[in-house]
Amino acid sequence: MDVTPALWTVTIAGIALLIALDFVAVSRKPHEVMFREALLWSVFYIGIAVAFGIAMLVWQGSDVGSQYFAAYLVEKSLSVDNLFVFIIILAQFAVPVELHQRVLLFGVVLALILRAAFIAVGAAALSTFAFTFVIFGAVLIWTGIQLARHRNEDPEPQDNAVVRIVRRRFAFTDEYDGTRAFTRVDGRRMATPLLLVMIAIGSTDLLFALDSIPATFGVTQIPYLVFAANAFALLGLRALYFLLKGLLDKLVYLSTGLAVILVFIGVKLVLTYLHEVNAAFPKISTNASLVFIGMVLVVVAVASWVKVRRDPDAIAHAGRVTGGDAEATDS
Repeated sequence: MDVTPALWTVTIAGIALLIALDFVAVSRKPHEVMFREALLWSVFYIGIAVAFGIAMLVWQGSDVGSQYFAAYLVEKSLSVDNLFVFIIILAQFAVPVELHQRVLLFGVVLALILRAAFIAVGAAALSTFAFTFVIFGAVLIWTGIQLARHRNEDPEPQDNAVVRIVRRRFAFTDEYDGTRAFTRVDGRRMATPLLLVMIAIGSTDLLFALDSIPATFGVTQIPYLVFAANAFALLGLRALYFLLKGLLDKLVYLSTGLAVILVFIGVKLVLTYLHEVNAAFPKISTNASLVFIGMVLVVVAVASWVKVRRDPDAIAHAGRVTGGDAEATDS
């Protein structure tokens, strides 16, 4: 695919416009987002992502179009795990409901910036060192195995190393002051809990970028499609949070499904490298990846529904890459 500077400019400008639209919607009047509003925003962003994919199919052909849809599906599924962690952060820091939109929008914008940087580095590494495929694959396989092992655990944002450092460097109030990260108490400048929330969100975004970018490169090596898939998946994250927050704890097998997807893409990357070295090694096609990922997500949804019907007390967990104090147990 020949990606011109003009195409990059138009795409980035369009994404910036969508972000500005989100900022206007959030800043106009901070409020609790209800189901109908979240549904409309979700349909809007999914519609844009699908329209972009259809445009790729028509303009560049089925191969490029299927690569985009596979990348978008990977990022969308991984972004749901993002939502679990966002819910944990918002709950642990007792963020007022009316501030949820602003915090999430900050997280989305920061995630876009971090992913853009990782995409640039990843693309350069792949074009220079073919062995990068193996490195990315190994990272994804390790991450998938660890996520499967600790699938029934949740991360602890309060124990985040960056959060602990910031706590030591600043004096904090116990109360929020609207959308301010800093405030004055008795003439003394102090940080509000909102600053900790932003830092927890930012450091979480960084960790997710380390996994999601190699995963997306696993289904397409076109940086433009990697960026577009990430951008469109993330732009709808805020609305998806409000749409699914009451249902997320019912997706009890999501972490297991994501672990399977990460390991699969990791194996695909390793095979891609080996196929280039020796054609005798099989290469997993984009269409096969798209079908496999879709099947895993369907199985996750159906199996979770059956599990919750049989055991209404079953609760989903975000999973973690490093273990906590407790060992993971079977669902």
